[in-house]
Amino acid sequence: MERSMKEESQDILLTSLSKLGVPIPPEASSIKHLSPEALISICAHSLHIISNNSESFPITLPDSMADRFTLCTDLASSVKDLGYIGDMSFHKFLYPSEEDMYKLIRFLVGRLSESSRTAVSPETEDYSASATITVDSLEKSINDANDEGRDLHTKVEGLKLRTDDVASHSIQYAEDGVTDNGSRRGSSETNNVRLTGTETSRGLTDDTREDGQQKLEQPTISIQDKSSQAKIPINEENVFLDEMKPKSLMLQQLEEQHDLLKAAMEMACDEKTPLESYITQLNKQIDAKRQNIAEVEAKWKEIIKPLQEKKRNLEEALCAKQPESQGKHQQWKKLEQDLESTLSETNRRETEVSNLSAEIERLPKLATRRSYIERIKEITKNSRKQDIDIERILKDTRDLQLESNMIQERLHRTYAVVDETLLREAKKDQVGEQAHILLTTIHESFQEISEKILAADRTRREETDLESKLASIAIRSLNMDKLQADLDAIRKENEYLESRLGNP
Repeated sequence: MERSMKEESQDILLTSLSKLGVPIPPEASSIKHLSPEALISICAHSLHIISNNSESFPITLPDSMADRFTLCTDLASSVKDLGYIGDMSFHKFLYPSEEDMYKLIRFLVGRLSESSRTAVSPETEDYSASATITVDSLEKSINDANDEGRDLHTKVEGLKLRTDDVASHSIQYAEDGVTDNGSRRGSSETNNVRLTGTETSRGLTDDTREDGQQKLEQPTISIQDKSSQAKIPINEENVFLDEMKPKSLMLQQLEEQHDLLKAAMEMACDEKTPLESYITQLNKQIDAKRQNIAEVEAKWKEIIKPLQEKKRNLEEALCAKQPESQGKHQQWKKLEQDLESTLSETNRRETEVSNLSAEIERLPKLATRRSYIERIKEITKNSRKQDIDIERILKDTRDLQLESNMIQERLHRTYAVVDETLLREAKKDQVGEQAHILLTTIHESFQEISEKILAADRTRREETDLESKLASIAIRSLNMDKLQADLDAIRKENEYLESRLGNP
């Protein structure tokens, strides 16, 4: 079943408040669910934004009843100063009805919209912009994040290809350097061919020089093929190990948690052993683990130090033998750093996308903007029809009033003429006198009837007004328990003040 127009207008008002920078309590799904505390908070935030003063009113109710009445009175006065039309006092905040809250929030939305259109201060605009997160902006952010994520994945693939290229070149240079010692067969053949080519190239023509270069390239290509073929199973093994590491760590953590829970259950069920002994045992275990960690760290430092020194020496030797490999090595390191930064950026973007998606799911499912536009058009159309009907009724009323005035004037003139004529005839004979008396009596009777009709009409209008007031009072959500609790609190505060005054 579709919701009523009033409920939709309440949802629109709350959404407008949220977009204008006023925080709405999560439990307030509509205006009728607003508590006095929530209403005061909304009004205080709205007045803060309108007046550009963050310390004008507190956003929470104080504990003292006197302070509550003072705060609500000040809020009512400020709202009245903004141009609110209607009754406004402290009880509109402490004991509000649904109709009162609806009128007040509609008025605040109008004032906030006007203040935002008249160029509010930059601080207020920043606050309003930061406090509002709409579904459209969230979807746009998610689309941008997805596009950036795809771009980042593309960059990652490009960096991987460049890293593989640099790695193959570094392997080639490393194998060329190792050929001086004659450790590998393929590299020694490359060295021999290269030496042969360089010795014979001095006396050869251009054609023989090109043949020598082709012979030099063939063993190099074969070495690259062999190294790439050997690299494929190594990469697969590394990928498998990388996939197994988090799973093994997760399994280890679960086992540790299970052991801890089991030990805690045993401690809780054991009534013979005091808790102090368990605490002592745990402290001993912690100290032992700390000592083990320190020993492992010392061993690790002893092991890693010569390895790092050896690695440094090998890099220096490689750079000394092949100066070009140093630039390639630095480029490789730079690419690895770029790859790590890009991967971290990708993970951050994916986390942001997931957070935004979760936030979209948590947002209330409201109607689309098109339905709101159609509803506003329908309301505007009905309002125009009502304006036309009101103008027609007012015109008919004015016409009737003019006609009534004309009839009354004609009646007064006719009565004056007839009264003067009968008065002259009454002086002549008895019949004229009786006719004059009868005319006067009829005139007075009709005048009394007219006054009674007007009084009945006034009474009927007053009755309608009283019925509407009674209906509004019946609708008003006056909680007698809350009123009684506030009254008791006021009495206690008065007694406390009297006791303080009596015993200075």
